[in-house]
Amino acid sequence: MQRLSDVSGDLCVIDRQLCQDENSLLSFEAICSIHELMDDDADGSVDTTETDEFLREDLMYHDPKAKHSSFHRADLHISVDDMWAAWKSSTVYNWTVQQVEDWLLISVELPQYAETFRKHQLDGKALPRLAVKNTTLTVLVLKVLERSHAQKLQLKALDIVLFGPPPARHSLCKDLVLGVSVLMALAGCWFAYVQTRKSRDDLGRLVKDLEGLQRAEQSLLDLQEKLQKAQEEQRCVQVEKVKVEEELRSEIDSAKQEAQRLRELRRGTGNERSRQKYAEEDLDQVRTALRKAERELESRAHWAPPESLQKWLQLTHEVEVQYYNIKKQSAEKQLLQAREGAEKIKKKRSSLFGTFHVAHSSSLDDVDHKILSAKQALAEVTAALREKLHRWQQLECLTGFCLVNNPGLGALAAALNLDPSFLGLRPPTPQHLLLSDDLDDMDEDIMSPGTLQCKSITSILHFSSVSGNKYKCGFIRCSRLIKPTMDRRVSDLWPLSGIADTQSPWKHSGWPLPLSASPHPQSDWFIPLYT
Repeated sequence: MQRLSDVSGDLCVIDRQLCQDENSLLSFEAICSIHELMDDDADGSVDTTETDEFLREDLMYHDPKAKHSSFHRADLHISVDDMWAAWKSSTVYNWTVQQVEDWLLISVELPQYAETFRKHQLDGKALPRLAVKNTTLTVLVLKVLERSHAQKLQLKALDIVLFGPPPARHSLCKDLVLGVSVLMALAGCWFAYVQTRKSRDDLGRLVKDLEGLQRAEQSLLDLQEKLQKAQEEQRCVQVEKVKVEEELRSEIDSAKQEAQRLRELRRGTGNERSRQKYAEEDLDQVRTALRKAERELESRAHWAPPESLQKWLQLTHEVEVQYYNIKKQSAEKQLLQAREGAEKIKKKRSSLFGTFHVAHSSSLDDVDHKILSAKQALAEVTAALREKLHRWQQLECLTGFCLVNNPGLGALAAALNLDPSFLGLRPPTPQHLLLSDDLDDMDEDIMSPGTLQCKSITSILHFSSVSGNKYKCGFIRCSRLIKPTMDRRVSDLWPLSGIADTQSPWKHSGWPLPLSASPHPQSDWFIPLYT
């Protein structure tokens, strides 16, 4: 009680307005206790050394420079009056109950005592009483039973009484920086999401392009397989053609034998009636052959391609195949490059940052361009192969030649007397082409200059058109030429050759040559054909 009266007297000397306020007296008493605690030499003032020692030992600050400067400022010796004046000028002195409660929640971190502080209406003026050891206030009034909580509350209160309010944890600049950072993070996440989605879409489009490329490649393979089948069929036709040639040879031989037999019969009989009968039989055979030859000639439109045309067309086909193979190899190379690029993108995508790297690089566009180029090249190659196959099939049908299957560029160049270097080939070794000439002389004994001359199987029949007349006249040798039941036409296998207009001066008359004027009166009969 004596101490309280002394404190009241001192307060009245310092501040007459508050000397009658009980709370102010208690706060001033707490300030005096704090001053005594810091004044080790009891000289009535706290110097810098005592402040530094107090901060290190009691408040346990390892770097007390900032607190030291804020406490002393320009005054190196702090008295009780100076400490009380500094306390009254502090912003903590004017704190409200709510601000004290916020300080308890945020700075002290003891929210369980907030209700007790609010109940006793503790404001900023009462905080010096919490800065000193006051068992009555902390235990009995505020119900702070735990010693660690009481010590923590005392140290925090001592800190704000001596050095002012704690620094604000929430700074406007920091909040602004944090907000900008959050916005940038959200923008980055959104950008990454958009890029990932775009990359996924691009990869999906890339996969579709690859599938289209594979379909085009499969179409090309199917077309090549179709071409191989067509070539195999062509080889079968070639074999069949050889068989037909053999059958025709046998038929020609049998026709010659029959003609020889009839010739012997005509020679051996003296009866004019029998000779006439044999002649009628020959005439019937000739008429049948003439009708068939007329149909053959009409179907061929009076035109037969020369034999040399076959070799030139075969040579043209082989040159075109070379250019096609070059184009095909280029398309396959583009396809291989596109596949390698797609595999690289798939490998990059499987890595940790592969999708993000692919989305920001130009490799995806390059691979897409390569795929489109390869797809277009394959489509062009496929279309060229389809057009070439159809065109050469039509040429074979129109000419009756075997063009796709041929002996090759070297043999064709040798047959046509071409320089192999002109075609980009090495000079081949001399090869002798075996040509079948065994039929050239098969009927030389019954041919005359004014009749139809059969130089080979390819020129059995011929009809000449008479200019200025309304009919056609032709002549044919009397023999059994072709089986009526044969499925394949002779004109499909051999083209016909013509007769020069100067060979027979009597052919424009339209009448047959008299038997007496014929070089072979008994073996060769000529019947006119009128249309």
